[in-house]
Amino acid sequence: MPSPPRPPSRRTRPRRTAVAVLALGLLVVLAVAADAAWVRSAPGGAKGRPPRPSPSVAKSTTSAPPLPLAGKVVGIDPGHNGDNWSDPSVIDTPVFNGRSSEPCDTTGTATDGGYTEATFNFDVAQYLAADLRAEGARAVLTRTSNSGVGPCVTQRAAVINAAHADAAVDIHADGGPASGRGFSVLEPVADGPNDAVIASSAALAADVRDAFAAGTGMPVSTYDGTDGLQQRDDLAGLNLATEPKVLIECGNMRNAADAALLVTPAFQQAAAAALARALTTYLAGS
Repeated sequence: MPSPPRPPSRRTRPRRTAVAVLALGLLVVLAVAADAAWVRSAPGGAKGRPPRPSPSVAKSTTSAPPLPLAGKVVGIDPGHNGDNWSDPSVIDTPVFNGRSSEPCDTTGTATDGGYTEATFNFDVAQYLAADLRAEGARAVLTRTSNSGVGPCVTQRAAVINAAHADAAVDIHADGGPASGRGFSVLEPVADGPNDAVIASSAALAADVRDAFAAGTGMPVSTYDGTDGLQQRDDLAGLNLATEPKVLIECGNMRNAADAALLVTPAFQQAAAAALARALTTYLAGS
C-alpha cells in the first residue's frame, strides 16, 4: 500500500513566498517606469512645460545673408609680366590705345634689390582675387601666372570689357624719382570708348584712395597727382575701359622707404584688402 503524500516541507514554503514577493516588486517598478515615460511624452511634459523638440526640429531654418558682392564681376589687371624682358619684339610692338600709339607692354620697374614690379603686381592680384571671391564676386584676371610675355595692354582691356565687369582695377608700382614717396590712383579722361564711365571711375578712384591710405600705411604720392589722384589720357587700360576703372601705383619702387614695404607679403596683403574694401564700398553704393 503506497504511503500517503508528504506535506510540503517548511523549508520550501518561505522560498516560494520570497519569489512571489520579488516578482510583485518587479511588476510595480515596471508599472511606475511606464507611467513616468507616458507623463514625459504627454503634451506639457512632466512639469507642465512644452516637450523639448528633437535636434532636427530645433535646427534653424533661416538662411545665411547674401555676400556683399554676390553676382558682381570685378576685373583685375596685374600690370606687365615676368618674362616681358625676354621678348622685346613683342612688347615693343605699337598698339592703338584709344588716342594714340603706345607699346604693347613694358617690362615694368624693380626695386634696387631686384624685386620686380611684375612680381609685385601679380602677388597683390592673387590676394585681391581671393578677397573678392570671399565676398561673393567673380574675379577676372588678365593673366594667371608671372612667367609669360604680355598680353598687350589693349588685350588686357578687352578681357575685362568682355567679362562685363562691374568695376576694375589695374595694379602697378611706380618707378618714380628716388626722392619721391607714396601711392597714386589714376583715373581716365573721356576719349569716346570710355565716355560713359568717367564719373563712375572718379567715384571709384576716391574710394580706392581713401581705403588705401587708411589700410596700408603708404602715404599719398609726393610727386604724382594731387592728394593721391591723377587723371591720365595715355593709358590703354583706362582709355578703352567700358566699366568703372582705375589704375593704382601702390608705391614707388625706386624709393627705399616705399620699397621696404612693397616687398613684404604683409604689405601686399594689406594692399589687396584695402582694394577689396574700396571695391565693396563702391559696388555696394553704385
